[in-house]
Amino acid sequence: MTHVTVHGAGILGLACSFALLERGARVTLRDPHGIGAGASGGIVGALAPHTPENWNPKKAFQFDSLLAAGPFWQRVRRIGGRDPGYARSGRVQPIPDAHALDLARARTATAAELWGAHAVWQVVRSADAPLPAEWRPESPTGWLIHDTLSGRLHPAQACAALAAAVTALGGRILTGVDCAAPVAPGPQLWATGWQGLADLSEGRPRPLGGPIKGQAALLAPATPLPKDLPQLFVGGLHVIPHADGSVAIGATTERDYTDAHATDAALDPLIDAARAACPALRDATVSARWAGLRPRARSRAPMLGQWPDRPGHFVANGGFKIGFGMAPGIATCMADLILDGRDRIPDGFHVEDSL
Repeated sequence: MTHVTVHGAGILGLACSFALLERGARVTLRDPHGIGAGASGGIVGALAPHTPENWNPKKAFQFDSLLAAGPFWQRVRRIGGRDPGYARSGRVQPIPDAHALDLARARTATAAELWGAHAVWQVVRSADAPLPAEWRPESPTGWLIHDTLSGRLHPAQACAALAAAVTALGGRILTGVDCAAPVAPGPQLWATGWQGLADLSEGRPRPLGGPIKGQAALLAPATPLPKDLPQLFVGGLHVIPHADGSVAIGATTERDYTDAHATDAALDPLIDAARAACPALRDATVSARWAGLRPRARSRAPMLGQWPDRPGHFVANGGFKIGFGMAPGIATCMADLILDGRDRIPDGFHVEDSL
C-alpha cells in the first residue's frame, strides 16, 4: 500500500488526500497552520465556469470538474458526516449593454454545442427570470444571463467536511507542533499555497507566481431568503447565497497591501455595490469580513505534476480564484499520477509549463 504525505491542508491538499484514500492509499496530511488556515478558509465559494466559447483543454477540464462536483461533495458529506454547503444552484448575470447582449446570445448556441445536455446557458428577460423579486438584480438592458452549471459552497465548511472525510477513511492529519514528527518515506505532494509558489520559484530566473490579497464580506439579510437561490455576478462582483442564509460577496484582487489578513476600506465599495445591485441586500448588515492571500501562478492556471528536480515529489498549487471549482478534477488527476503514473493533466497546467 502506497503511503503519500500531503503537505498543506487547503482545498487542494484536502481534496487530493480524499481522492488518494478512496483509491486505497495511506495518507498523512500535514499543515502546521491547521485546516483551511489560508485562502481556503474564506467565505465566498463561487464555482463558476468559463464562458462557453474558444474551447480548449483548460476550459474542458474545468467543465468536467464542475460536473463532477455534485457526486464528489455528496461522497464527502456521506463519508465524513459534515455538510460542505454545496449546491449546483446556477448563476444570474445582468447584461449591461447591446454589445454584451449580442455576445450572450451567441454563447447560447455555443453552450448548447459544448455543454450538451449537462447544463444550459440562456438569455432571459429580467421580468421573466424564475427569481423572487428581492433577488432580481437590476439590468440596464432588461436582460439576464442564466446558467445552470455554476455552483456554490461554503469554503471553510467544505474544508472541515473534507477533513472529516479524510479522517473517516483512515487518513492521519497533523497540525501545529505535531508536524515536527518525521516525514514518512514515500511520495510527497506539496499543496502549500502562495508559500509553495515561492519555494518552487527559488533559484529560477523569474517567479512562478505569488500571493494576491483578497477581501470579502458576509452579509446577513434583514429578511430570510428562499433556499438555493442562484449566485449573482454583477459588474465583476460575486454574490453567493449560502445554505445557512448568509450571503457572501467578494472578492478584491490586490497586489499592494500592508497587512495580508486585515480588511480595510477596499472592501467597502463591494458591500455598497452588492446592496445597490440586489433589493434583498439593501438593508443587510455585515456579519463578517475576511482577508487573505491567494496563490496565483504566473500562468493563472493551476500548477500540477511532478516537482522538477525532486524525484518522488509532486505539486498541486495555484488555485487562486478557481481552486474549489477545480478541486474534484485536480484530485483525480493527481491520484492517477501519484499512484498509477498516468498523466492526465491538461496542457497548460503542468508545472513545467510555467518554468
